Amino acid sequence: MIFGGCEGIFVTGTDTHIGKTYVSALIIEELRKGGVSAVGLKPVSSGSREDAHRLWEASGGAVDLDVLNPVHYNTPVAPYTAGQIEGPALLVEEMVVRVHSAREGFDFALVEGAGGWEVPLGKGFGIPELARELKFPVLVVAANWLGAINHTLLTVKAVQASGLECLGVILNHLEAERDVAAVTNRAILDEICPVPILGEVMTDGTEIDWFE
Repeated sequence: MIFGGCEGIFVTGTDTHIGKTYVSALIIEELRKGGVSAVGLKPVSSGSREDAHRLWEASGGAVDLDVLNPVHYNTPVAPYTAGQIEGPALLVEEMVVRVHSAREGFDFALVEGAGGWEVPLGKGFGIPELARELKFPVLVVAANWLGAINHTLLTVKAVQASGLECLGVILNHLEAERDVAAVTNRAILDEICPVPILGEVMTDGTEIDWFE
């Protein structure tokens, strides 16, 4: 695994529902099996709280769910919108304090964003600003299907344009049947993506196949 020396990472995705949490949980479980005290954190969620529960399970229940996921909105929309509907509104400073408090006592923290990279969280800030304040390098999870090349390049370049280090990309196979795009995406991304393709997760896989 490529996280040696990191105290944590920020995980984002090329879109919503592309397997960020699935991949994040596998990373946490692999680290913990290797003797690393790792915890997964979900600063905000909206709609289902299933993703937060999965991170809580992967973390061995090491922190309370409400610490791991301190803000949950019931409305399945972007957190900024949900905050306007339900309240309270998010403040980036409070989110950062909560993350740092929750990660105390752990060797490694994985912080998972909401949706894709440009999702708005509160008035005047979104995922990029939160990640920048946390000062963690970014890992991109991409659904490996038709369109993945474009979505991956857009996300990686947006992360870099935000002034943050992008560690690389993990391809997630959401569909068992692999079409031509799913078979060839990795080779093309290896050639033209400005960061490495670090690994892939096969459909319903129980571990990450690391390339480096």
